[in-house]
This record gives sequence, structure tokens and C-alpha cells, in this order.
Amino acid sequence: MTAASFTPEGPFSLASSIRFLEGFTPASYGQAADGVLRMAFPTDDGAGVIGCAVRQEEAASGGSGPVTADFTVYAEDGSVRAAGTTETQAATAQIARILSLDVDGADFPALGKADPVVAGLQADYPGLRPVCFYSPYEAAAWTIIGNRIRMTQAAAVKARIAREHGQALDVAGHTLHAFPTPHALRRLERLAGLTDLKVERLHALADAALDGRLDAIALRAQPAEFALTDLRELPGIGPFSAELILIRGAGHPDVFPAAEPRVHQAIATQYGLDDTAARSPARLAQIADAWRPYRSWVALLLRARAQEQAATRS
Repeated sequence: MTAASFTPEGPFSLASSIRFLEGFTPASYGQAADGVLRMAFPTDDGAGVIGCAVRQEEAASGGSGPVTADFTVYAEDGSVRAAGTTETQAATAQIARILSLDVDGADFPALGKADPVVAGLQADYPGLRPVCFYSPYEAAAWTIIGNRIRMTQAAAVKARIAREHGQALDVAGHTLHAFPTPHALRRLERLAGLTDLKVERLHALADAALDGRLDAIALRAQPAEFALTDLRELPGIGPFSAELILIRGAGHPDVFPAAEPRVHQAIATQYGLDDTAARSPARLAQIADAWRPYRSWVALLLRARAQEQAATRS
């Protein structure tokens, strides 16, 4: 097992991250209420899987306490990668990205001082940063699985694929199942609950991941519009899916979700805009410009509030 430590720059709360995952249907997250975040997922390079337990210490005097991750990297043959290797170093970076700990959030509180809406969101969701899909590959797979079916149904299908075809890992006393690696997914000819077209598209995404077209570092290194264009060239990936892969898969902190109507409605609601403005991404993007360089972060908080309000009404 390898241990990694992260010192958050700016507000960060692991407890808020766990609460978010518990209400985020694609995560299908429900574990012991012990403050430990347990995860199992394929490595970024698709050559193995990671089992990881994340904890956060209390801050000694204000600020955000240090975050520790105890993890094991397994090759596809089940062998364990030793600490200090290239594989464990890459896993450390992947864990940081999943929790948005790879982003300097020291200036994030300043947005609230200039914008009362953002201030309210920060107060309601203290320390919440985007909790990303484990990789762009897994985010892309989710978009294909969830196309044209209910989110709860898609989550059940994805969980079943992991359970039946992924690797089972013991993570801090709990058995978790990682989603199949690209190599493993490519070998599956039939998947219960999915059409042949969806299976074909999942195979294409597995190939894209193995070819480096879903590399998080590469996607974030280029201008967002270029990355989105490249992603839309993949089979079954439209504007909404491309944004999800870049924002919630690659963990890009500063993208305005131009193709996400739910966020648009949330912006209009919180800023007191009419329905015409809610249907104008260009108008809403102007508001979001004030959130730079954390547009993805504020959009997540808006969505979290909208989901919470919807749950209260139902």
C-alpha cells in the first residue's frame, strides 16, 4: 500500500465531497458513515486499477486540514505496484484530480466577496469542490451508458458492469468493484441493459482511451474549445457529453457549461433572470465570466443547490 498526502490550497472539505457523492446518481455511492471516502477505479493509462481510501484531518488552526490517501495500484494480472514507481506517482496525481486537489483554490473565496450569489453558494456548501469522474474514459463511458435512459437506470447498469466485469478490491474493509479497464471493456461482446450500438460505442471509447485521446492532461492543456471539438469527434459524444468529459472527467476548473440547460436554469433562478435569459447561453456566459478561473466550480455549486431544491419540492 502507498500513502500520499495533499495540502489543499484554499477551502476543501472531504465531508462535503462525500455528501455530494451520496446525492450524485452516477456515483452510486453509499458506504459507512465514518468519514472515509473509498474508491476503486481504472488507472489513467488503463493498465490497471486503484483501490483508495481518503481521509482528512482536522485543521490545526483554521483553513483546510491535510488530506491523506492510502492506495494500492494493481496491474491487470493482479500484481501490486510498489511505492515510488511511475505507476504510484501517476495514481497520486489521479487521486488529486478526482477531488480537485490539483487546483489552487486559494483565490476561490474572493469570488464570493464580489458576487452575493457565489457567496451564498460558498456558505451553503463550505469546502465543496468538484468531485470528478475517475477519468475522462469513465466519464465518457457514463455518457454512452446513460444516453436516452433514466439516470437511475444508467447508474444501475454501470454498477452491474463493474460488478460483473470489473476487478473486486478490498478498500479499508469494504469490497468495491472498479469499472472495467479499456482492455477489459474492449473484450466484452454483450452487456446486459445496453443496445448493440452502445456496446459498439463503448468499444470505440476504449480504443480512444488506449490511443491517448482521453488523456486528462492533454485535454486540459489545450484551449477548451479545441478539446471539446476533439471529444465531439468520438462516436456518440455530442456537445453535452463533451463538456461533461472535459469538466467532470478531466477536471478542468474553468469551463462554462454551454450545453447544460439545468445549469442555465439554475443561473437564471439564482440571479433573478427571466426565461428568455435562461435560454441564452451567451447571456449566461457573460455572467459566468466573473467566476474565472473557477467557472466549473461555481457551476457545480449551482447544480448542487438546484438538485437540493428539487429534492425538497418532491
